[in-house]
Amino acid sequence: MSLGVVFPGQGSQSVGMLLDTAAEFASVRERFQQAGDAIGIDLWRIVAEGPVERLNQTEITQPALLTASVALWDILIEHGARVAALAGHSLGEYSALVAGGALDFSDAVRLVHRRGQLMQSAVPAGQGAMAAVLGLDDAEIASACASVSGIVAPANFNAVGQTVIAGEADAVSAAGEACKAMGARRVVLLDVSVPSHCPLMEPVASGLAEVLDAIDLRLPGVPVIHNVDAAISTDTDGLKQRLLGQLANPVRWVDCVKAMAAMGVTRLIECGPGNVLSGLVKRIDRSISCDVTTSLEGLRGVLGNLHSE
Repeated sequence: MSLGVVFPGQGSQSVGMLLDTAAEFASVRERFQQAGDAIGIDLWRIVAEGPVERLNQTEITQPALLTASVALWDILIEHGARVAALAGHSLGEYSALVAGGALDFSDAVRLVHRRGQLMQSAVPAGQGAMAAVLGLDDAEIASACASVSGIVAPANFNAVGQTVIAGEADAVSAAGEACKAMGARRVVLLDVSVPSHCPLMEPVASGLAEVLDAIDLRLPGVPVIHNVDAAISTDTDGLKQRLLGQLANPVRWVDCVKAMAAMGVTRLIECGPGNVLSGLVKRIDRSISCDVTTSLEGLRGVLGNLHSE
């Protein structure tokens, strides 16, 4: 069996995440201390105590989730995990790059903190939106988006029959109604502070490029499958361009999971809070098993299974 690891994106965070794990593994608090020092914020206190509104601000969510995911990755590696491929959903792609050795941890924390600031400033709160469309195929969703006025487009191809759209709030609402008229089972507005992976994020690219230019970016030692095209970078310029392209282009998660399967991956670990990705993997390819590390009990099960094959 070949093992892959996937890292979650925004929406998987919660106040109190990893508290039970941190009580047993001191390295978790150490990672959060390192992250907090990098950006001058008591990140662990926000994670442990909230308020949830503060944790859900994208410039806090992004470094908090990256740190939680990398802290769990540390534990997997300490216990001998041998991994063939990595991928992350949206923000999780940065966690995957840290895990693969492409980015130093402190650099990555500063990078995603700044990424969050840039994304929030590009679209003031309340002016953008994202919505999950269930039970409609990708072509119909794209058609619905094209049929309304304003900026709205597919943002996440998460699973067959589960696609997220993003854009201007009114346009997302109108596209959602168009999807319902075409037969969508449900359209669910998401609780997010920015409309990610749509054309509204295009102005962010120049600012993010400046930050990327200032840090040491390497090819990862473990292959990382990118969101924008489900490909693996062969040079650092390609890696950088894929990270910049990810901002305003959809996350092709279905293709990412299929790419891992094509590499021979038969088992995945969702390395981070929540279980969103494991649910999507089941819908994409039932032949791939997926374990979660969101609780201490789940993490113990994962560690116990690492050498069972």
